[in-house]
Amino acid sequence: MTTTDETQATRPAGRPRSARAEKAIIDATLDLISESSGLGELSIEAIAARAGVGKTTIYRRWSNKEDLLVDALAALKAPLPTLAGRSLREDLVACAEVFLRETRNARSRCVMNIAMNEAERHPRLVQRIHQATIAPRRAVLTALLERGVATGELRADLNVPIALASLIGTMVWYVRGFEPGHEDLPEGAAEQVVDHLLVGLVPR
Repeated sequence: MTTTDETQATRPAGRPRSARAEKAIIDATLDLISESSGLGELSIEAIAARAGVGKTTIYRRWSNKEDLLVDALAALKAPLPTLAGRSLREDLVACAEVFLRETRNARSRCVMNIAMNEAERHPRLVQRIHQATIAPRRAVLTALLERGVATGELRADLNVPIALASLIGTMVWYVRGFEPGHEDLPEGAAEQVVDHLLVGLVPR
């Protein structure tokens, strides 16, 4: 055992060696996910080598590869802004700006790609990733649409799940529709997306 490993062994279980080491591990995991063709190719050994740490450093923070993957992918999602609540359109645009901004980042697109492509091979892992990264945002959007119905900004007979699918589907198109080298969003993209969708959702 090296001197470094001996020093690490005296640290309390469950704590990373340092914030710098934890960031290096998360970054290495995300880089390898971006470069690989599937989650099955990832290994703790490869992550440790990319991060420049020992495997014991990783295992002191994460008990297994699945826990590390969930935390790494959850770290990609920027917090949603505090919603002003002045109008449904304003709040939807604020959310859409966050979602669309993430499409410019190859790492951020990993979450959606994994959710759509890895479910059959890794159902439990994908479910955990969904709960950590996708479900909280879906809940925010659902609450916004329900609020819009209650305030009269949206149709009283609105089918909220279908409206939600329309909004999320548009975001997914942006996530998966970009070609490498053509990832610039049109100016005012968030406003355009929201305004086009609201045409079919507002009271007639």
